[in-house]
Amino acid sequence: MDIQMKRGLLDVCVLGAIKDKDSYGYQIIKDMKPFFEISESTLYPILRRLEAAELLSVRSAEYNGRLRKYYRITPRGLARIEEFRREWEEILSIYRFVTREREKDDQT
Repeated sequence: MDIQMKRGLLDVCVLGAIKDKDSYGYQIIKDMKPFFEISESTLYPILRRLEAAELLSVRSAEYNGRLRKYYRITPRGLARIEEFRREWEEILSIYRFVTREREKDDQT
C-alpha cells in the first residue's frame, strides 16, 4: 500500500478511536487491536502530528502517581472523519472499477 495512503488511513483510524471519548495511548492501541495492530512507535508520532494539525487536543492528568496524556478529538478532527467518509465512497468506486474484470470472470 502506498505509504501516504496508509499514513492517512492511520490518522483517521486514530481519530476514530477517540471520537466518542477521551483516551490515552495504551487504550487507543487496545481499542484498535480487534481491527489491526498498531505499535507505540507508530501511534505516538501520529498523535503528535494530529495535535500539530489541531485535529486533537491533549491534556495531562495524574493516574496512579504518574502523568498520563489524554487525547480529545477537536471539531477539526470530527470534520476530518466526515471528509474521510466522503473520500471513502470515491475509493470504493475506484476499487469497483479496478476489480470489475475479475468480478465478470468470477460470474462465468
